[in-house]
Amino acid sequence: MANCMKNILKVTGLLAGVTLGVWASTKLTADVKVRDIKPYFKKRSPYVFAHRGGMGLRPEHTRLAFDKASEFKVEGFEIDIRLTKDEEIVVFHDAYVDRTSNGSGKVSNLTLDDLRELDFGYHFTDVEGNHPYRGDAKAKIVTLRELLEEYPDKLINIDIKDDPETYAGSLMPSLLFRLITELGVMDRVLVTSFYDAQIKQFNLYADNTIALGAGVDQVSKAYFLHKLGFGHMYLADADTFQIPVEYNGIHLDTKKFIEYLTSLNIAVGYWNINKMDKMDELIQKGAHTIVTDYPDISYHLMKERY
Repeated sequence: MANCMKNILKVTGLLAGVTLGVWASTKLTADVKVRDIKPYFKKRSPYVFAHRGGMGLRPEHTRLAFDKASEFKVEGFEIDIRLTKDEEIVVFHDAYVDRTSNGSGKVSNLTLDDLRELDFGYHFTDVEGNHPYRGDAKAKIVTLRELLEEYPDKLINIDIKDDPETYAGSLMPSLLFRLITELGVMDRVLVTSFYDAQIKQFNLYADNTIALGAGVDQVSKAYFLHKLGFGHMYLADADTFQIPVEYNGIHLDTKKFIEYLTSLNIAVGYWNINKMDKMDELIQKGAHTIVTDYPDISYHLMKERY
């Protein structure tokens, strides 16, 4: 047993020595690259974004939501986009319209005209269980073009939802870049996706001229390199991390992680933060962006403390 323990200690010491050697070598040779700060991030922080326009207060992704959130002085909107059958980019989260409208079907199988016929306030309920926005003229589908043109003072955080392996997903990056450049809103938009492949494909067109978010793979890589002491080896491909506070038991809201990302000029944003105390805690730790379903709560926090 004694010999066994000695052997284990020797192996452990050897591994520690190798790890230390690798760390020292990479630390000396690593060329830590800090991102240039895009115009999108040059306003005074913290930013507050209304999630899907503020889905806790009004039907998500409708003018009702965007108008209401604007009353609470948010810096912008966090939105999702999908492609219709006739290749129009609409502001919408789900693959299907069933959850939020009085219709059914897949967005990519419906035309824009089909979507305009639907009531996207149909299922929204208030705190008393009523449906106050059924049939409202502003509870209609919104195209990305319309959103960008009708809310010119707002920053727009765009999340590509269509899978890159689908037909709609394969077209989205090029169509999105074309629309952004046509409208001249390069400094007002941030493009991100859970699919790292969509971000990379979009950036083939944008060539780092438009602010980018990080996909799941990028966040995982940065977190574990930082946690293992090899953060100096991470090469940032994103201008911001839009992340949850916790994922699969891993806390992503530590002050050290926020400081690490900030040192690389990566703006750290958290979603969906709906409690005032948590918003305040994250801002105090150095969070750049708060994404919330309830812009009224963030408004009172910012007014009282910032």
